[in-house]
Amino acid sequence: MGNCCSDETGGRSAFGGTGASATGGGANDAVDEFLRYRGFQGLFSQIELSFSATNLRDRDMISKSDPMMVVYTKGRDGALTEAFRTEVVLNSLNPSWIAKYTVTFQFEVVQTLLFRVYDIDTQFHNVDVKIVAKPDRTLTLNLVQIEDPGHPRSSGQLIVHAEECISSKTTTEMTLRCSDLESKDLFSKSDPFLSISRVTEGGMPVVVCKAEVIKNDHNPTWKPISLNIQQVGSKDSPLLIQCFDFNSSGKHDLIGQVQISLAGLEKLCSSQEGVYLSLLEVGHNRSTKVLKSQLCVDKFSESIQHTFLDYLRGGYELNFMVAVDFTVFVFALIRMAILEVGEVLQFYDSDKRFPAWGFGARPIDGPVSHCFNLNGSNYNHEVEGLHGILMAYSSALYNVSFAGPTLFGPVITKAATIASKSLENGGRKYYVLLIITDGVITDLQETKDAIVQASDLPLSILIVGVGGADFKEMEILDGDKGERLESTTGRVATRDIVQFVPLRDVQNGGGISVVQELLAELPSQFLTYVRARKLQPHS
Repeated sequence: MGNCCSDETGGRSAFGGTGASATGGGANDAVDEFLRYRGFQGLFSQIELSFSATNLRDRDMISKSDPMMVVYTKGRDGALTEAFRTEVVLNSLNPSWIAKYTVTFQFEVVQTLLFRVYDIDTQFHNVDVKIVAKPDRTLTLNLVQIEDPGHPRSSGQLIVHAEECISSKTTTEMTLRCSDLESKDLFSKSDPFLSISRVTEGGMPVVVCKAEVIKNDHNPTWKPISLNIQQVGSKDSPLLIQCFDFNSSGKHDLIGQVQISLAGLEKLCSSQEGVYLSLLEVGHNRSTKVLKSQLCVDKFSESIQHTFLDYLRGGYELNFMVAVDFTVFVFALIRMAILEVGEVLQFYDSDKRFPAWGFGARPIDGPVSHCFNLNGSNYNHEVEGLHGILMAYSSALYNVSFAGPTLFGPVITKAATIASKSLENGGRKYYVLLIITDGVITDLQETKDAIVQASDLPLSILIVGVGGADFKEMEILDGDKGERLESTTGRVATRDIVQFVPLRDVQNGGGISVVQELLAELPSQFLTYVRARKLQPHS
């Protein structure tokens, strides 16, 4: 039995996703669990792929070929793993296979798929492809047969059609409140927030959502919380809802918890009843103590919402921008961060012209600059492709001298200005700024002001910390701990737009890549922006 594969040119449009077989999980399940356990809550959509082929080359002498299509995933080490196979269609050169392949679309991972069409005693050449969710959701790939390596022959076409499963678009919105919470602070009331986790089959809680911190309140009502059905499994899947007292140290005190499903929460809303929280008591018996505190559901609704993929198919682009701290001297790590993040984002940027800046350096015969064009131009800050970023950075190393202090404010303001102008002109673009730094920042409050100002714009900021510096200030900028940033004027950020990852943690994380940690929250940040403004994707 041999195989026939799609050509690389036809498939380079790229699809970011994590493959999963029709009956089981993909190779990145452990990675997904690790990230979710850490609180990174990427939005996962189930994509159903349908397959057909046209004008296959007949390889049988007496009858027509009996084609079967097999999908393989290709790991970062080049190893192939079979993920799915269709049924065999007898005597057909234009088969439409019934079996469907379900892929978990995970934005922060780019996975290469290899398609092989088999017939009896036929040998074809191996060529890998990457697929992307295209506007018409259909990708046509040329199949090639190579018997003579120098003379490939056309062997028909493979048509792949992608359709997002309806469960990916079903969203619940609920308003939760608690009553009679116990105080965990000596001199004031608790500062409660909620953490909602999906409970895996093994009993491990995986965080999927967090509510905001409400200060000094024993009867808090949180802002409406949206949960995608796909995030939790189903309406009947168990959820662990935990109420914590917020501490700035990051060591939050558990006030109480309850395990309940979305269906159970819906019943609480309709009955206008509450459910008591409980705590596991410390000691040998480890018994459960039921508290007087209750969780109530004031509102519960279910709707079909546009997903991240709907907006990408509807014409939205993600525009990649880079800013490099020139007080960082490790070129290999900078190169890795740029390539890993850019490899994902470049597929959603049509012109692949990326703004690139440097900061923390003194250009030749000039003052210290906190935002200069990486390509050396006085007028144009864009470079061509990822290779252009690396070339501009390498060249700049010879044309500037390293100099402090390290300021983030000017770079963030520059990126925000570009995003603002695009918004004013009606552009359907969302900007992603990657900052690579050693973590020593001297304008913390000015940076906070710039981020708060930018929180209303189509912009997210990814920060990679390189080296062994103290990154406490970077962690302050990242809103994962529950508190929104506040400017000097008292204005609070409308949403969290910063994701920070220290590279040393990723390197010690058992193979977790920089791009997975950095991009895990980007779809959520994007959807928060477009939904708050009631922006619709083009049909």
